[in-house]
Amino acid sequence: MEQLVTSDFKLGIIAGGQLGKMLVLAASNWDIKTFILDTDHHCPASTCCTNYVRGNQLDYEDVIRFGEMVDMITFEIENVNIEALQKLKSEGKKIFPDPDTLRIIWDKGLQKEFYRNNQIPSAQFLLFKSKAEIIEAATTGEIPFPFVQKLRKGGYDGKGVAIIHTQYDLKNLLDGDSIIEKLVEIQTEISVIVARNCKGETKCFPVAEMEFNEANMVEKLICPSSLDEKILQHANGIAIKLIASLNLCGLLSVEMFVDKYNDVWINEIAPRPHNSGHHTIESIETSQYEQLLRAIFNFPLGSTKLKMPSVMINLLGEPDYEGSVKYEGLTDCMSIEGVKIHLYGKRITKPYRKMGHVTVIATSIDEAKQKACIVRQKLRVKSW
Repeated sequence: MEQLVTSDFKLGIIAGGQLGKMLVLAASNWDIKTFILDTDHHCPASTCCTNYVRGNQLDYEDVIRFGEMVDMITFEIENVNIEALQKLKSEGKKIFPDPDTLRIIWDKGLQKEFYRNNQIPSAQFLLFKSKAEIIEAATTGEIPFPFVQKLRKGGYDGKGVAIIHTQYDLKNLLDGDSIIEKLVEIQTEISVIVARNCKGETKCFPVAEMEFNEANMVEKLICPSSLDEKILQHANGIAIKLIASLNLCGLLSVEMFVDKYNDVWINEIAPRPHNSGHHTIESIETSQYEQLLRAIFNFPLGSTKLKMPSVMINLLGEPDYEGSVKYEGLTDCMSIEGVKIHLYGKRITKPYRKMGHVTVIATSIDEAKQKACIVRQKLRVKSW
């Protein structure tokens, strides 16, 4: 049964960053009242939601109190107090994705075991409790070089990851519960965003290719991908199998590696809207934000047909600037046809902080890339 939407329906969104802001804007089209839980009363979503509630998504009592205010809960970040969500679920609160699914995704070790148990392709892995254990295993040859270390909890945007090529790099290991993966020889990194409603209907957005900067953050996203159609269909199939295996109602963002043999491997997943789906606002019939709402309200999923090719670039704080934000080059960039600028409303810029994004739509990928290069050169995020 679909969820009743009325002018009094209260959707709770845990965390109010840029993803929360764009979800709020999509929800406003359906006259849904949106409540945001965040520690920062100047968070991006605070300027457009119906109600801002100050609180910490990791605090049990804050999450319980917030949940009691709303009719349904979703989130823009998976690092939340799962015990509180499970308590609210036991009391009948609608929560998407389900807290039991979130618990698996929250812990990369449980993720990897889930992939193995469900025959979903990901790199070979081992689990370790500490940096010392990893060093010992690498020294004795149990772990062959090169390898990747990922902290089981808390990592995002390149944080919580260390790439170890040789014995000399062991000094760069992170301390904490970790997974160790075989280093995949990457040809291309791609993203598949797949939606599933509570009736089990699933749809994938067109596969996008990702390019990363020196801070291991997505710098450029290209849609549609130029990879062979068989590879794209295989990637979509993996994403559909995964969201069904998780029995997830909502949105799942699946970052994947395509290796030099054209094999596809899952790298990271996120049970929410994702940076790699920003371009869908302008370039796809249905944005990832509207699709999430369709899924959790159990409506038919929207068309994921490509309207125009696109290149999305993140607007990151310049490396040498920190303080009150100042944008340079807005006028020049807004004069370019097909350039769509999104500023998140963060007052303070820091090196590599996500301050906004730009989607460039054009009749061809080459044209979009050319215009995106101009934007990259002209549009800068600095401080006063």
